[in-house]
Amino acid sequence: MVRLTRIYTRGGDRGMTSLGDGTRVPKTHRRITAYGTVDELNSVLGVAAALRGLAAADRELLRRLQNDLFDLGADLCVPRRAHEDSARHLRIVPEQVAVLEAAIDERNERLQPLKSFVLPGGTASAAALHQARTVCRRAEIEVARLLEMEPEAVGEQVLPYLNRLSDLLFVMARCANRMGRSDALWRPGAGRSSQAVPVRKSRSQGRRGARPDERRSKRPRARRSEAAGRRSPRRRR
Repeated sequence: MVRLTRIYTRGGDRGMTSLGDGTRVPKTHRRITAYGTVDELNSVLGVAAALRGLAAADRELLRRLQNDLFDLGADLCVPRRAHEDSARHLRIVPEQVAVLEAAIDERNERLQPLKSFVLPGGTASAAALHQARTVCRRAEIEVARLLEMEPEAVGEQVLPYLNRLSDLLFVMARCANRMGRSDALWRPGAGRSSQAVPVRKSRSQGRRGARPDERRSKRPRARRSEAAGRRSPRRRR
């Protein structure tokens, strides 16, 4: 059972922190970055759960996901060891991943098939869920980087869980957008001009073979000489 009696300890004032097994590591360590991003994801889910317009079942599911993410953070903060006693450490288990897959399938059946990619946004709840989805993808990347550095020291179900969770958050965002009816779809190339704006050529630009600087400079000289001739009449002999 967790018991917190002090909020600050001064133990991290020099840029070091402790893992769940007591190991001291820099706060820039891949493992710290990984479960720190999971904590960020949990906070975004808290914002989504607090917004109006979310279905009661989805709000309840978000609370369950937040609890799972604490499990996942506990999994990451204690490096996995070979032949460890599974009863001693909290790890993400396949059943938790299966819950996500069932939630995806159940909600996706009620949605219309997509004909394009979805632009993040819509209702406030949907926008928050899309933001959570992108933070989840980043958390997944941080865990993948940790696996590259310590391939045997991460729980086997951590990466699958985050992978499924990002998919679930996408489906939940569509549900929050009036079951996908308020989704804004990507229209490839919609921001480009359909017709090129014609450029009018001046008379000087119409002369072939002349450089742009010549076209600008020669005509004004002629005009100046003509004007000078008009201003200074010839002397009579």
